[in-house]
Amino acid sequence: MITKNLSLEHVLKPSKLEGKAPLILMLHGYGSDENDLFSFAPELSDDYLIVSAKAPYQMMPYGNAWYDINFDADGDKFTNDEQAIASRDLIATFIDEIVEHYHADAQNVTLLGFSQGAILSYAVALSYPQKVQNVIALSGYIHASIYKAGYEKNDFSNLSIYASHGNVDQVIPVEWARKNKPFLDELGIENKYSEFPVGHGVNPQNFKEFKDWLAQH
Repeated sequence: MITKNLSLEHVLKPSKLEGKAPLILMLHGYGSDENDLFSFAPELSDDYLIVSAKAPYQMMPYGNAWYDINFDADGDKFTNDEQAIASRDLIATFIDEIVEHYHADAQNVTLLGFSQGAILSYAVALSYPQKVQNVIALSGYIHASIYKAGYEKNDFSNLSIYASHGNVDQVIPVEWARKNKPFLDELGIENKYSEFPVGHGVNPQNFKEFKDWLAQH
């Protein structure tokens, strides 16, 4: 485990570049940990500094979360927005720490999030677009109540977003994800949205597509 006195526990794959490296910051889903998305790292370019963060809220008996999710008697889901906002700002601070401690390129930062990590990726990028250039949001959705007040007025001219979802996702309904593109279009953010014949996960076609998208950005 690499910590180096930074805000979040994490694992990393160094860049082969000698100068400032483009950064991919990975944010895992609910109940997982920093090793989950890090399995993508060997398949991504060695030019990238890849950092996979561990969410701050420990679950029992194992796993971590960026914020609590609770269900009522009718099965409706409620998110702890206060925790989500705290995680949003923690991630924003963590980006600055990575840039300083690992000499990452502050002008080439990509957030790669899955599920809850994708929801937080949107939140960080739309709240602090000056810190993020690319977002790869896998199996997530827009949750605007955790965005920084006044985010609509931010300058999104340097932000690009790739989003994907499984059309038989049993955890986050695809109907939620289909609202992402119209929302981002309204804000004038360059974005791409794709669906794949999979549940709550990433199939090989999805991986290839977001990898190709990243190479173009």
